[in-house]
Order: sequence, then structure tokens, then C-alpha cells
Amino acid sequence: MSGHQLVAEVRAGRAHLVREALWAGADPETTDADGAPVLCVAVAAFDGHVAEALLDAGADPLRPLPDGSTPLLRAVISGNAALTAALLGQAADRLTGGDRAGLLAYARRWCGTGAEAGLRLATGATGPVVRRRVPDDFGVTAYDMLTLGGMSVYDGHGAVLTRLEAVFGVYRPFDVLLARALARADGDHADWTEAVAVLAERSGAEVWGRVAALRSAFDPLRRMFAADLVRHLLALDADSAERQAAEILLPWAAEETDPAALASVLSGLTYVDDPATESVGLAHRAHPDPRVRMVVPSLLHRTRYAYTHPEAWNVLTALARDPDTRVRAAVCELLYEFEGWGPAGADILAGFLSEGDQLVRIKAVYGLALADDARCVEGARQIGPVDRSDWSDTWLLDAAERYKQRRLDEPLPQSGKPEEARYLPVQAPHQAVVQVEGDSAGADPIGIR
Repeated sequence: MSGHQLVAEVRAGRAHLVREALWAGADPETTDADGAPVLCVAVAAFDGHVAEALLDAGADPLRPLPDGSTPLLRAVISGNAALTAALLGQAADRLTGGDRAGLLAYARRWCGTGAEAGLRLATGATGPVVRRRVPDDFGVTAYDMLTLGGMSVYDGHGAVLTRLEAVFGVYRPFDVLLARALARADGDHADWTEAVAVLAERSGAEVWGRVAALRSAFDPLRRMFAADLVRHLLALDADSAERQAAEILLPWAAEETDPAALASVLSGLTYVDDPATESVGLAHRAHPDPRVRMVVPSLLHRTRYAYTHPEAWNVLTALARDPDTRVRAAVCELLYEFEGWGPAGADILAGFLSEGDQLVRIKAVYGLALADDARCVEGARQIGPVDRSDWSDTWLLDAAERYKQRRLDEPLPQSGKPEEARYLPVQAPHQAVVQVEGDSAGADPIGIR
């Protein structure tokens, strides 16, 4: 593949096609028409997936640039912590003490001035800053993106600084990282989630002691921070953290009054293998806040082929009709690959075929096809147009086609007449070419707010 084609795929943000180009021999150090390495193009677009593809192929995050910077320094300035961590992972062992000090200085400067003031200083531009909320590429946190004078940055420089310090061995006390999170007062923001992640990586008696203290704090933000920290401790090492977590979270779930903190407590309990968690989930199935209700499906225990609680399917059916789209999406996410549907599960999935979120419709069709339910054929017609080039794996999109092929491959009935279902028309998803609609938020209890 030519360098021009690689640049085009990088600019389009199609990481899977970038990887294909690199496997075919494209140079990961290719530059665009302005002389910028494609890694810098990915950094400027805040595209972590494309950046990872280029890094895996050997793109140099420390490549000297004409302005004296490097792709890694540009990632630090970008304010995107995950992007910075990706480049740092390929560069940390080559950084000198001066390099590390310089990166920390840039992060501290942007963190101290704030993204908007830093952007004005960097561009010299006046006028209003355009600000919009964006999720990060990896779906675990969020930022505000600020644009002025042709330059854009994320407002996650606090998160960048927290990650740099952790990687460089610069110890920051618990209270310093807690203060960075509380200053943001937003449990979804990268400044918050990065502080939680770094403290969870420490684990130890000090962290658990602080969790126990914060769990009773008057401020609900402090309680939510503690619950988030327990959840991350479980995600990192459930085997060693499970007993302590259960002792903290189970009574906490019965007492917590703040919906955001409660949602985080329940999310942590999804990692705990204790029969009591199911009762906790069922007790909150009609909670007035959707952030709480959307965790309930993940608290219902099941084996590979069956739910164990007699009320489970009734609860899932009710939540599948919830007025909040995030709750319905959480039910679909839980069921579409489950092997123990039965009629109740198939009926729930069929109810999602007219859902407003296209990804939910796609997953519902996939689940019905996997269950050999003929309703997947009509459901495929309702998916709507999909740009398949944006999908690195089209297995989900082709579920109805595979169902149809299985039916064609079945032996004829004894009457010798083909089954009517074999000839039901199906619209192949690959026939259309527009962008997939918005992702289904709320399917993962780790990221709920």
C-alpha cells in the first residue's frame, strides 16, 4: 500500500485498515503532505486505536520533530491520558532524566493554567472557545475537548500528570490524588478515573483503610470515589480483593442514598461472588435512578445456560421495557451472547429490534440469529444502513446472513417441500454505506454514572 493510502486511512480513523496497510508493508514513519509523521496525525486526532496500530508497527514516539517536540510530547500537550500512556509504553525505557523532567513540566504547566488558558497561550487567539464533551477512544472515561485558533486539546492534563508521575515513580500521597479527582467533581472525567486507577494499582493496607474512612464521608463525591476505588481494586485483582470488598460493599449497598455512589457500589458487587449480591440487585430493580437500575441485570447470577433466581427473567423483561435507553441497552448487552435464552430471552431480544440505538438493534439481531430464531431475518431489515468499512470485525453484522445460510443447508422436510422460512428475504447489512449511529452507553457497569 502506498504512503498516500496509509495517510488517508490514518486520517479516516480506521485502525483496522491502518493495521492491514502496515502488515502489507506500509512504513509506520510515513509523513503527510505537510511533513507530519502519521503518528502525529493520530495524536492530533486523539485517535488512540490508530496510534496503537502505528506504535505496534514500530512508529517512534520519540522521533524529533522540526519544532523541537516529539509525538510523545504532543500527546502530553493534547491532554489525553490514554493516548499519552500508549505512546509512553513504547518510550519509557528510552527516556533520560531530562526527558522525564521536561514531560512533567509540560503536564504541570497545562494542569496549572487549565486547558482553556493554555490553549489561548499556545495559539495567541482570542474569541470564544468551542467546548464539547467527548468519550475517549477506549470507552472508559470522558473529557471536554476545547478548540480555538485551529488547535484542539482535551482538558485531561491532570490525568496526564497523574499517569506520568506513576510511570516515572513520582509518589503522590493519597490526598493529593483525591484532591485532583474532587477538583473535577465528575466521576466520568479522566482526571477522576486516572486518580482512581493509580491508587488502585498501589492497593495495600493504606488504600483499604482510606476506603473504609471515605465510605462514611458526608460528601457523596468522596463516597463515590471510595466506591470507584473498590471497583478498580476488584477489576485488577478480584481474588485478593473480593473478601474485603464484600465486607465493605454489601452493607454499604443497603445504606447508600446518593444514586451515583450507589451505582458505583453495585458495580463493584458485580465482581463479588457472593449469593447476597443477587438479593441486593433485586432490591434495587425499581430504583428511581436509571444509573442504579442499569446495574441490576449484571447482579443476577447465572450459569452458562440458565439464570439461577426464579424472578430473574421477570426482572429482565421489566428492565427491557425501562423508559431509559441506557437500562434497555444494558439488558441487551447482557443477553445477546447468552447461550441460555429460551423463549423468554428471545422475546426480550426481539423487543429490541425497533430500538433507537442502532448498535442495540445489531446485537439483538445477532442474539436472535445465534438462537436460531427466525425473527432475526426481519430484524436485519430494521438495522438500517451501516458503513462496514468502519467495522474491524463484521461478524455481528452478518448474523442474519449466517442464519439464512444455515436454514438453506438444512435437509429438506420429508414432504420434499422447502420450508417457507428458507426463502424469507433478508437485507444484507453490507449493502449500505453510512455511519453507524451512536454507541450504546451503559452496557458496562464499570463505566456508569
